[in-house]
Amino acid sequence: MEDEDIALNSVLGLELNRVFFAVRETANKQKIIEFARAVLEGEREELAESVLPEEPAS
Repeated sequence: MEDEDIALNSVLGLELNRVFFAVRETANKQKIIEFARAVLEGEREELAESVLPEEPAS
C-alpha cells in the first residue's frame, strides 16, 4: 500500500508541475501554489493524527 501511495504522489506531483508550467498568468500560478500547500498541510495533519496516540495508556 505504501508503494502505491508513493507512486500516486509521484504521478500527482508530475501532473501538478505540468499544469503549473502550462499556466501563464501569475495569479493562477499563485492559486495552484496555495492549493498544493493546503493539500500538503492536510496530509501532514492526517499523518500526525494517525501517528500520535489519542490517549496515553494507563
